[in-house]
Amino acid sequence: MKQKKATPTASELEILNVLWENGPSTVKVVHNVLSETKGVGYTTTLKIMQNMHEKGFLSRKPEGRSHIYHAAYEQEETRGRLLDRFLESTFSGSASSLVMQLLGNKKTSQKELDEIKRIIDKMDKNS
Repeated sequence: MKQKKATPTASELEILNVLWENGPSTVKVVHNVLSETKGVGYTTTLKIMQNMHEKGFLSRKPEGRSHIYHAAYEQEETRGRLLDRFLESTFSGSASSLVMQLLGNKKTSQKELDEIKRIIDKMDKNS
């Protein structure tokens, strides 16, 4: 039986986004970036990152008195897992329902529509 990989919580995803954008970092660096947009304590950031390491979302290596944390998964892989979970839980696995809801809720630019059409055409050719 294939084991499902865990998906990050919202707070964990914020930390992963910092690491994907800035590369391997210490807790202090991650905390400083998060502090620019939200009130979060250093010990909270530290604890979340330690938990993420235990869950396998982060790897770390010692450097002096601190650790350098790395995202264990690529951004696209994580986005895919999150989207799969969202699609199953919210749209009963129906990609067309998701797309129709998305396009109906937001003013989609002609450029975005052209890109969507290009992707669909590419998928049709590869089928």
